[in-house]
Amino acid sequence: MKYNIIGRKVNLRDNFKERVYKKLGKFEKIFSEDAEAVVTVTLEKNRQTVEVTIRDNGMTYRAESTALEMNDALDAVVDILGGQIRKNKAKLSKKIKSESLEKYFEEEPTGYDDAVLEEEDYSVVRTKTFSVKPLTVEEAILQMNMIGHQFFMFRNANSNEINVVYKRKNGTYGLLEPEN
Repeated sequence: MKYNIIGRKVNLRDNFKERVYKKLGKFEKIFSEDAEAVVTVTLEKNRQTVEVTIRDNGMTYRAESTALEMNDALDAVVDILGGQIRKNKAKLSKKIKSESLEKYFEEEPTGYDDAVLEEEDYSVVRTKTFSVKPLTVEEAILQMNMIGHQFFMFRNANSNEINVVYKRKNGTYGLLEPEN
């Protein structure tokens, strides 16, 4: 697994980086050698946020945690990732080990300011682009849960139309389909 460790507003010490390698190293047997783990540590007002994103064979795993100490936040993130992997082990085992899948959710990094928007300002402050791969509705919901978002856009494998799955307030899921 390839590691990319980024510190925002904080200098990361070597012992923290070694801890990242040790903690995430237990997942290396699950992922291929081409897997990429991006670890971002951000310091804001005495709170430290650790975000880990692992991409491998078209699947994305993402977890984030905030704590007073970055080591505590890292431990929480590793626990969350482990839970995601265990929860979806049966569904994902085919995908993780399949070399034929292409990455279908690659975010293009774009810079943006976290400017506070006025109530009536409808400016777009961030744009993401990604390739859209045909998926079933179940696979799209699984992918949405893996990246921790409330919605996910995908190409429906059955209808070949662009659809959106989303998580409803009561914990169920919804599907948006275009009208023909």
